[in-house]
Amino acid sequence: MFRRLTDNMYVSPQISVDQVEEARAMGVTMIINNRPDDEEPGQVNGAEVEAAAKAAGLGYAAVPVSHGGFAPWQLDGMAAALEQAGTGKALAYCRSGTRSTLLWSLTRARAGEHPDVLSAQAAAAGYDISPVRQIMDALAAG
Repeated sequence: MFRRLTDNMYVSPQISVDQVEEARAMGVTMIINNRPDDEEPGQVNGAEVEAAAKAAGLGYAAVPVSHGGFAPWQLDGMAAALEQAGTGKALAYCRSGTRSTLLWSLTRARAGEHPDVLSAQAAAAGYDISPVRQIMDALAAG
């Protein structure tokens, strides 16, 4: 269920409270919620995942992304969450993992990582980041 982008970055579709322990057992130290609450009926609320993460000794950050696109504050929030994870592993989730992957890609491109490398990492995990490739190129160019 958790897809590896890098040694320290995983993405996933919506996680359950029980999966927080699975993530902790894998070495995850930070959970990043990229899904707005109440996006669809029956989804696990972010506060429930946050409580489970904190009970497991994990960091938690909410950087919700709607289907409307990405804003600079979301890149800032993702960058801060990844920085908080430090050398530990981070797990970001949304409905399918796609928005988490796109936001991670944009954030890493802005930090200077090469878009081709990011694209290959995302593709290896089963995600297509072509919808944000032009933005990544612009961010990487400064």
